[in-house]
Amino acid sequence: MDEKLDQIDKDIIAAMQSDAALSQRRLAEKIGLSQNACWRRLRRLYADGVITGSTIRLDRQKLGLGLVVFMMVRTRHHSSDWLNEFRRIVLNLPEVVDFFRIGGEYDYMIKIVTENMDSYDKVYQRLIEQIELDSVTSHFSMESIAEQRPLHV
Repeated sequence: MDEKLDQIDKDIIAAMQSDAALSQRRLAEKIGLSQNACWRRLRRLYADGVITGSTIRLDRQKLGLGLVVFMMVRTRHHSSDWLNEFRRIVLNLPEVVDFFRIGGEYDYMIKIVTENMDSYDKVYQRLIEQIELDSVTSHFSMESIAEQRPLHV
């Protein structure tokens, strides 16, 4: 990004994180800008890659996706070939919603959202059939206290 974000940019980002479906007119009203000025800033935020897309939030329970699992993975393999293959395999699992390479006791953390324990086991089996892992530890969410919170800028 060529320019530093000012307060108006931050206000636009906050409004869009709260409701990405805001019309340009309503966004401009919320921010206190003309529609044209707001549109230009929004377009710049997209062009600079600050805003990378728009999404909707879904109610997991209403969709029958009641289980959230944080899978912690340790591996003995650290080559770029292995990592590329591991990334490909994990990203092809549709139940995976977040995937991180991390520091500490484990090498990767994978967030999986699925129906129940049986469906999670099927995801786990598909993963370990395709690639060798040193160890896998899974943590199961009992309650969602806060999910998909907006980034503070």
